[in-house]
Amino acid sequence: MNPEKPKREITFKKNEEITLNIDDLGNNGEGIGHLRGYTFFVKGALPGEKIKARVMKQKKSYGYARLSEILTPSPNRVKPVCPAAGVCGGCTLQHLSYEEQLRYKEKKVRDCLTRIGGVDLSTVEWLPILGMTEGKEQPWHYRNKAQFPVRADKKGQPVTGFFAGRSHSLIPVSSCPIQHPVMNEAAECVIEFMREFDILPYEEETHTGLVRHIYVRRGYHTGEVMVCLVINGDSLPYSDRLVERLLKIEGMASILFNVNQERTNVILGSRIYLLWGKRYIEDRIGDIHYRISPESFYQVNPAQTKRLYETVLLFADLKGEEKVWDLYCGIGTISLFLARYASHVFGVEIVPEAVENARENAKQNGIDNVSFVCGAAEDVDAGQDVDVIVVDPPRKGCDTALLDTMVKMQPEKIVYVSCEPATLARDLKYLGERGYAVRKARACDMFPQGGHVESVCLLHRTDM
Repeated sequence: MNPEKPKREITFKKNEEITLNIDDLGNNGEGIGHLRGYTFFVKGALPGEKIKARVMKQKKSYGYARLSEILTPSPNRVKPVCPAAGVCGGCTLQHLSYEEQLRYKEKKVRDCLTRIGGVDLSTVEWLPILGMTEGKEQPWHYRNKAQFPVRADKKGQPVTGFFAGRSHSLIPVSSCPIQHPVMNEAAECVIEFMREFDILPYEEETHTGLVRHIYVRRGYHTGEVMVCLVINGDSLPYSDRLVERLLKIEGMASILFNVNQERTNVILGSRIYLLWGKRYIEDRIGDIHYRISPESFYQVNPAQTKRLYETVLLFADLKGEEKVWDLYCGIGTISLFLARYASHVFGVEIVPEAVENARENAKQNGIDNVSFVCGAAEDVDAGQDVDVIVVDPPRKGCDTALLDTMVKMQPEKIVYVSCEPATLARDLKYLGERGYAVRKARACDMFPQGGHVESVCLLHRTDM
């Protein structure tokens, strides 16, 4: 008997032109097509399209190709608003109609919950995705925070923009349509100041130059604006002239600089100095007011944040007698939103500045049935009395130690807020194997024109 011949590995030549039928979208919004049993990811391609592409990079079972020609366009294809949409690493879905963006994102969450999490959706009450489709809240100019990298152009002049996808190659952008216009105005003001006073932009390879990033925040309801320059030095020359110019921008409330002299991709350093105004700006979600410092985590889409938190409140279904633990509480945004409907809310956050902000926010709003603890969420005493746990972790999800702590605390309900469906599904599977079942779920589009999606899941303890 002849031994079975090994399967021949499928290979393509670099820059080889191929024709693909696109049948799906990937996790980051790339088109997915197949050729001779091999999978290609193609940025800018849409399901239903027949395209030509050139092979860029290959792995064992999948590869990447660059779109070169659309032979048959999708009926859902639209013209991007931003001329840099194809190269900037920010908006990956501007070429897709907004209605289809919402369908794609909801499908993405559902697919992850079933495929990775093993969740039986027939037992889950699924609420429709929350999109930016009402009134003035259209899916543009929604971002309340911008972090503009600053680099030198070919003539050595400072420019700003955004990094191309998966690189540190700067794409100059003078106006970003998903950010509030005041952010573009502030960035241009700083760049003009740098050019006039010969302030050097940062050079990554040599770790020289001064200005690394222009960091801008704006209060959605208050209109207050913060500008913080991240610098590779201890002082900012001619800072009085910069302040003078920035004060002409409507709503300016806080002007600072942050010192970051490390060779790192982390944007903010540990030292912040006030040049003018307050060390924070203020905003509100619903009728809760918040103080926001440069270090504070605060959702970038305030209009959708209100809807997201209303979903958390709906899922928690508080009656006024519950003890709630809010893990990864940040500056207390969710904690304070829930406190009016609970007996007491305990917020846990590892960043000291955020905990200080959270306590100030509670005081400012006259809310006294909240307590904030500085520490790691997984270190919470599992013997604490708790009825509901709300957890809103970073993109990487919860680590095993935290999930074990949550299970040991034995709350009746867990409300899990997530910005990454894959890690959400992984954690739901872990919790499901330890007595918690998903009962409700909803996706929320916090990032129109981009591939990311937020979601909320309600889990109940199954032995009750």
